[in-house]
Amino acid sequence: MTYPAGPPTPPPHPGGPSGPPAVCVRHRDRPTGLSCTRCGRPACPQCLREAAVGYQCVDCVNEGRRGVRRGTTVAGAEPGRRPVVVPALIGLNLAIYVWTVVQAGSINGNAASDLFAEWALVPTYVQGGEWWRIVTSGFLHIGLIHLVFNMWALWVLGRDMEMVLGRVRFLAVYLVSMLGGAAAVMLFSPALVPVAGASGAVFGLMGGIAVVLRKMRMSPGQAIGLIVVNLVISFIIPGISIAGHIGGLVVGAALTAAMVYAPAANRTTVQTTAVAGLTALLLVVIALV
Repeated sequence: MTYPAGPPTPPPHPGGPSGPPAVCVRHRDRPTGLSCTRCGRPACPQCLREAAVGYQCVDCVNEGRRGVRRGTTVAGAEPGRRPVVVPALIGLNLAIYVWTVVQAGSINGNAASDLFAEWALVPTYVQGGEWWRIVTSGFLHIGLIHLVFNMWALWVLGRDMEMVLGRVRFLAVYLVSMLGGAAAVMLFSPALVPVAGASGAVFGLMGGIAVVLRKMRMSPGQAIGLIVVNLVISFIIPGISIAGHIGGLVVGAALTAAMVYAPAANRTTVQTTAVAGLTALLLVVIALV
């Protein structure tokens, strides 16, 4: 802040100078008759900033800024940060899709690629020791329409969820929801039918949005309607993994609830425990199938 005319100069002492003039606490070579209205120390015009009442020195201004507590979201995240994880996830899914298209030589027949054969979730293969499939399958998509639908849903739902949860918590909900979908596939789907897609994670975000709205005392009606419509579509259209969708939905809602309802006093501990505990439970379920 600059002062065209500087802070007001005090009038001379009526009795004349009674001693050496005070000097600025930050510039010892600058005599001054001004002082900070907060700490009372002498300060030159360069070291003073206009305040609600009078002028304060830069040290008091900086101290006041440090003492102001910034608000947080219902999950304890810093508000106003732009989404970073969501664009990164979309970019990763797009890159893997392009990879499968190049391998298969077909936009909609990309499931014939070698990468699909190695990464798709096939319960029998997972039971045989190919554990990576429970994660890698969540980044594969069968055809362009499948990819576009999931990425559009991830963009629409994910931006708000990432801003509410924060980047690390959001990524945890996304990945654990994906794991929840994989666990449900392992439990309830045919052993030799390959499953792929980010739908389990996306359904987890749908469940999470409903929980967040409930926590913020806003109507979750639209979110619940979206969930119902997508579940109906899952039952109507053949070839969709109903188990994966429901598994992701339940796990995403449960983990988001742990994130937003954790008490502020030990929020990080509760959230970390919830992520670790739910992940361990899902891995045990997958291992025992």
